[in-house]
Amino acid sequence: MSTRVDQLAKELKISNEELINKLKAFDIEVTSEEDVLEGEEFELAYEMIKEEVIAERGNVISLSGKITVQDLANEMGKTVSEVIKELMMMGTMATINQEISFEIASLVATKFGFELTTADDSETEDEIEKLMEIEEDKEEDLKPRPPVVTVMGHVDHGKTSLLDAIRKTNVTKGEAGGITQHIGASEVKINGQKIVFLDTPGHEAFTSMRARGAQVTDIAILVVAADDGIMPQTVEAINHAKAAEVPLIVAINKIDKDGANPDRVKQELSEHGLLVEDWGGDVIAVPVSAKKNIGIDHLLEMVLLVAEMEELKANPDKRAVGTVIEAQLDKGRGPVATVLVQGGTLRVGDPIVAGVASGKVRAMINSKGKRVKVAGPSTAVEILGLSDVPQGGDQFVEVPSDKVARSIAEKRQQQQREEMLKSSQRLSLDDLFNQMNDGLKELNIVIKADVQGSVQAVKQSLERLSNDEVQVKAIHGGVGAITETDVLLAAASNAIIIGFNVRPVSGAESLAEKENVDMRTYTIIYKAIEDIQAAMCGMLDPDIVDEDTGKAEIRETYRISGVGTVAGCYVTNGKIYRNCKARIVRDGIIVHECELAALRRFKDDVKEVAEGYECGMSFVNYNDIKEGDIVEAYITKEVERTL
Repeated sequence: MSTRVDQLAKELKISNEELINKLKAFDIEVTSEEDVLEGEEFELAYEMIKEEVIAERGNVISLSGKITVQDLANEMGKTVSEVIKELMMMGTMATINQEISFEIASLVATKFGFELTTADDSETEDEIEKLMEIEEDKEEDLKPRPPVVTVMGHVDHGKTSLLDAIRKTNVTKGEAGGITQHIGASEVKINGQKIVFLDTPGHEAFTSMRARGAQVTDIAILVVAADDGIMPQTVEAINHAKAAEVPLIVAINKIDKDGANPDRVKQELSEHGLLVEDWGGDVIAVPVSAKKNIGIDHLLEMVLLVAEMEELKANPDKRAVGTVIEAQLDKGRGPVATVLVQGGTLRVGDPIVAGVASGKVRAMINSKGKRVKVAGPSTAVEILGLSDVPQGGDQFVEVPSDKVARSIAEKRQQQQREEMLKSSQRLSLDDLFNQMNDGLKELNIVIKADVQGSVQAVKQSLERLSNDEVQVKAIHGGVGAITETDVLLAAASNAIIIGFNVRPVSGAESLAEKENVDMRTYTIIYKAIEDIQAAMCGMLDPDIVDEDTGKAEIRETYRISGVGTVAGCYVTNGKIYRNCKARIVRDGIIVHECELAALRRFKDDVKEVAEGYECGMSFVNYNDIKEGDIVEAYITKEVERTL
């Protein structure tokens, strides 16, 4: 048995000082709460201190949260087998790590002469929150670190091609439609100095991912095509960089193309508050051609120059802290997260918390696919060993132990569940009535994607399609293949399943057919948006339109007993149909609207009467017709609406 003083004090529920004093009484020399205790002498002292603490505490013991057989036995100073035996006598079968309810634990405690109470969690919560706080760095501890660079810009302006040229790889060919759809992280070395590149997607659907990229970056390279100029997403990228207060370097790409006009780009940049150095400003602009490898070295030199001016520093000797860039569920390796270490040093075996996920770092893989054991500041690595898939943009923090990591993650999961329950509370009758009056319809969707960032991006893009009549609601979003559980959820909530870069498992496909669940998979986001728009059009109430079919003039009226007043008419325009509706117009004013009761030619009922023919008409529950009245015949049609 070997453990730290502070962990032992926590286990015994006494202060660090109190434990140090008790250990000194047993001639065990302790200098700080971080000292590690081990050996037979310590184990003997520990058992005696434990008995002493239990005796001091009296017959009242307190436990909170999940109560296991082990915890209860430890609190009472009894062996696990004694507690299990007592549980069996009460008809409850339990193992050492099994959870038991507070009521059963209380009954067992009473049998042994103890009173069980619930512990106050506020102190432990405060301790946990302290663990999550990142300590301030002292100036003397800070050491220079490599710059983290984000490549931003409009779709098709050559961001990925520029990165290809920089790292001598070829990513573009592997992208669906030539569009980058995930955040990638890579490292390059220039003149012996390291630069970390984050490649963020350019399509507007990935705004949130781009915003996330800007939050962790030191320098932003804004790629603008020399033949295209400033585009909407270029402006968006400029705004992200300004909001994050990140220095910008403009890479004017595609200068080798016909129609390339770098001066026009500089002019347009100045209109958005970016004045380049050539024009007397402070923004560095470098003309490049990713395709022909022109100006790449100069661009990288400018990155190093700006990094030098920024004096980027971090403390590599504290516990690791950073940001989750991307996360996904790998079939063979489980949850995999790409993280950027921003402070401290992350090592294999370190317990960490990332959002609602926790675990020990089982392995780390760098941008070149090689396993590494240590990752210092400004290092991007893929980590394995997390319990769950964290959200992109979550902060990760190294914590003292695996137990603390699990405790923090469980607490966050509980908070997340509570928030979800609050947001999905059942409608009251008033709400339901109001919704019915509003005529609001909901299109429920279940989103599954290969990475967490894509789930968020697809969700935002589709929910943005909502309007006053049809609301798109993402009831679930997750990482990984479409499973049977997803199909059952979609069936229960009348939802459609959208899969992005994922496929359904074999059982899910047959279940979807059986449950009549619409399941669609995509590799390009535009297609998903178009299909959802089409589905929304189908949910819109059709427009009711009156289509005029013909006009007739009343030339004579007849009074027939048992029938009422019948009009002798002449069709002046179009056709009059038997099942049509009619407007009676007198002196240009509509005096009545009604349905045709009968339409005759001579003594025969007819289906229609064309222009230039005479006919007889009678109207449902209306006899006040006069010679000279005009009958306007029309039919009511439903017309499908579009968005």
